[in-house]
Amino acid sequence: MDQNPLDDPAADPFAVARRAADRIAELTGVERHDLALTLGSGWGRAADLIGETTHTIPATEVPGFSKPALEGHVGTLRSVALPGGRRALVIGARTHYYEGHGVRRVVHSVRTAAAAGASVMILTNGAGGIKEHWQPGTPVLISDHINLTADSPLEGATFIDLTDLYSARLRGIARSVEPTLDEGVYCQFRGPHYETPAEVQMAKAIGGHIVGMSTALEAIAARQAGMEVLGMSLITNLAAGIQQTPLSHEEVIEAGRAAEPVISKLLADIVQAV
Repeated sequence: MDQNPLDDPAADPFAVARRAADRIAELTGVERHDLALTLGSGWGRAADLIGETTHTIPATEVPGFSKPALEGHVGTLRSVALPGGRRALVIGARTHYYEGHGVRRVVHSVRTAAAAGASVMILTNGAGGIKEHWQPGTPVLISDHINLTADSPLEGATFIDLTDLYSARLRGIARSVEPTLDEGVYCQFRGPHYETPAEVQMAKAIGGHIVGMSTALEAIAARQAGMEVLGMSLITNLAAGIQQTPLSHEEVIEAGRAAEPVISKLLADIVQAV
């Protein structure tokens, strides 16, 4: 297997992202993508609803990408023609922090999207809910995050303001599409184990409402790249201690499948309005 170029500590991750964007342009014939979406568990069908997919690329054909380790991620990059002449890059190849490949590979898709021209980054995930009235299948907006990975995509003396990381403008557009959307603070844990009931209570005590294993690091990288960020979680289960039954990945996948038609249509409508 060829070594991923991002595994070389001396490599410039932004140069690798530029190569990846150039490769996407070569394979699709599309010079620029205007926005990008990372579709987490339960959100995948949105790619079929936002517009016409003109090209589907195995992620392994693009520098810096690898095959997803998690069921529910399709391992492809799609170029989608949106109404009005815009283009979307749909990322179905998310690398999770718990895979142990390092933060550069976790955020490579976001940096590639920025290098491809995208000014808006839509990040979605399946996650556990702390608010008891959020039943499985509930979509919520991410208003802010707490990064509990003890890591960052920023290297060296790189200082980026995250005060308004999750765009109020984009959340307003989402609510214009669906006024009942609730929002909350997302806590990214390292994973891959699910959080303990005590850890969930800690997250609640420090201001968290949603717990998961993705998104926060990607959002930081998107802000560094100058992108406007919209984050959305599908509540696939109540978090440990809130839910009294054991947690399982199968439960997450099943909740995503059940909710997929509704939330994918919602996300497609939001994309059209952005």
